[in-house]
Amino acid sequence: MPKWPWVGIKSLCGLRLCLVGAAALPGPVAVINVEEDSANPLHHVNHGIISPCTLDAGPDSVEIGMNRIPVIENPQYFRHGHNCNKPTTYVQHIKRRDINLKRELGEGAFGKVFLADCYNLSLTKDKMLVAIKTLKDPTLAARKDFQREAELLTNLQHDHIVKFYGVCVDGDPLIMVFEYMKHGDLNKFLRAHGPDAIILVDGQPLQTNGELGLSQMLHIASQIAAGIIYLASQHFVHRDLATRNCLVGNGMLVKIGDFGMSRDIYSTDYYRVGGHTMLPIRWMPPESIMYRKFTTESDVWSFGVILWEIFTYGKQPWFQLANNEVIDCITQGRALECPWLCPKEIYDIMLGCWQREPQQRFNIKDIQKMLITLMKATPVYLDILG
Repeated sequence: MPKWPWVGIKSLCGLRLCLVGAAALPGPVAVINVEEDSANPLHHVNHGIISPCTLDAGPDSVEIGMNRIPVIENPQYFRHGHNCNKPTTYVQHIKRRDINLKRELGEGAFGKVFLADCYNLSLTKDKMLVAIKTLKDPTLAARKDFQREAELLTNLQHDHIVKFYGVCVDGDPLIMVFEYMKHGDLNKFLRAHGPDAIILVDGQPLQTNGELGLSQMLHIASQIAAGIIYLASQHFVHRDLATRNCLVGNGMLVKIGDFGMSRDIYSTDYYRVGGHTMLPIRWMPPESIMYRKFTTESDVWSFGVILWEIFTYGKQPWFQLANNEVIDCITQGRALECPWLCPKEIYDIMLGCWQREPQQRFNIKDIQKMLITLMKATPVYLDILG
């Protein structure tokens, strides 16, 4: 197996993760994103919650309010010459002859994604259905990013994170191999199981897929929360949590992660900044929109939006507004309205995720406990809002 040195991570597969420090201090950790488009930031006034970071505090810390907080540089914009001093990670090498392509699943910003049979991957199965992502850009920089991404994914192992099996690097194109999730992304799944979903055959309605019930929605949400808890425990911030970036398997098993297709398929969910940077502003808290500050608390905000998506059967947040109007609403403190027939207890969790001050947002572990408690409760005790 190839031995790849640990270096900074730049996301390729759509699992937009940022390392926020293996030796993180208690409390929120700032992730300062020094982007190439920083000369053309979103133009919004400071509403007094968090001051933008400055270089005066030095490269290793930033003053936020009265506190000086250590800054862990965003690995997507890795400082030249910086050494992470991380142990070597070994990535499984899969032989190209063991991969048999079946059909194309889609195409993302970094290459095509295929359904494939993979042989010699399991000790108990002759072959396994997998999803493979190809790297279409053969440049040296892209190859290095590919290696970094593979190392990151190898180190993430959890029941609610899409499983990464390894890479194929004996020839071109370079390939990443992931587990295949039968029902695709969660947003599509929600829409297919909403009250208005109808299957058309030859232009005629045939049947519905069956509407999701309250307990099923809570089950989906609690699984995503479990994945976020794991990422936080590993000191990672996702930065792009949304139903489009969760996948659904058999038995309504839900996992975080996609194969880089969501930015093409769901292009209207992203807002282009500075000519090239695509931001999911409808899922972002004020501090991320205004200052590009991403923390576990910003992931909690995004989880609140995921809850809203689940209880609207996959509607786009702020669907009635243009992107500039969405930015104004979020930075001015407006919240998404309670979905129709959503229990008050669930909407209260959403509001707890959308507190303006990051430190006042609900803790993701507490959120999961609340969801599990509600899942066990008799539906009659939940106050349904009209």
